[in-house]
Amino acid sequence: MTHINWEEPFCGEGNNCFRLGTDTQGNAYIAVAGQEDHPLTDTREALRTLIRDIKAGKADHLL
Repeated sequence: MTHINWEEPFCGEGNNCFRLGTDTQGNAYIAVAGQEDHPLTDTREALRTLIRDIKAGKADHLL
């Protein structure tokens, strides 16, 4: 089983908390805080791109 190094939870308004994590094989993970056993996974570069796009406002229409 892969060991995931989870960051501290990030919580937005209304207690919407999620966690980011990485493993030694270069994979990145995102999960709802408390549900880390069911993460979404992709490459670190894909996670980096997602975070950049969110910061640039490209996901604002989803809020």
